[in-house]
Amino acid sequence: MNPPHDFAGQVAIVTGAGKGIGRACALHLARCGARVLVNNRSHPGEAPDQGSASELAAQIRSEGGQALVNTEDLGLPGRAVTLVAQALDAWGRVDMVHANAARGQNQTFQKSSLADLRAIVEVGFGSTLELFHAVWPVMRSQGGGRLLATTSSAGRFGGQGLSAYAASKGAVEALVRSLALEGGRLGIRCNALSPYAASQMTQDHLPPAWAERLSPEALAPVVAWLLSPECPLNGEVIVSGGGR
Repeated sequence: MNPPHDFAGQVAIVTGAGKGIGRACALHLARCGARVLVNNRSHPGEAPDQGSASELAAQIRSEGGQALVNTEDLGLPGRAVTLVAQALDAWGRVDMVHANAARGQNQTFQKSSLADLRAIVEVGFGSTLELFHAVWPVMRSQGGGRLLATTSSAGRFGGQGLSAYAASKGAVEALVRSLALEGGRLGIRCNALSPYAASQMTQDHLPPAWAERLSPEALAPVVAWLLSPECPLNGEVIVSGGGR
């Protein structure tokens, strides 16, 4: 069966794409014809051709698609600029960005150091801010593009032991709404996805029956729609999971 969206000739950047939601969505975009820059930070001891990002890129290429690997840690300043530059050097454009990188939190505010809290915010919000800022002039010069950020219900309601994580996601939603207002006249649309899915971050909190129904793969068609030229939404937060 042919995919519902044809992204042939278009370029996508997906961060946090090594596992879970990012991996499922990057693979789906590639199967829709997009050329995908797969970002996931490398871990100590991994060779350049190892790691989850390299494995995913290899799978995309084995299926006839085009993919490049980026293993920058987007929690560090300046890394998003190099990410965008890599896509431009290889393919000359960027049409879609899915900012999906995040760092979880499993300690209360009192037990967390200020450095740990800042690191969570820097990945969860700072990396999205920097990536969108780096790609904004590119999309403006192209006459448009589509931005998507992964958020969380914690960003709207808070959560026990999620102070910095929730704050980062609340900031992401405010950023998305603001950029939608600024980008609309430029042809740049910006939305957010608030997912429910079994992932490395949620696996300890989901009963097996729920985990089976809430697969990351069920979110991939939603992401493809939000990143498609046909999607009219701008400045919206879409809650999705399990195919709903």
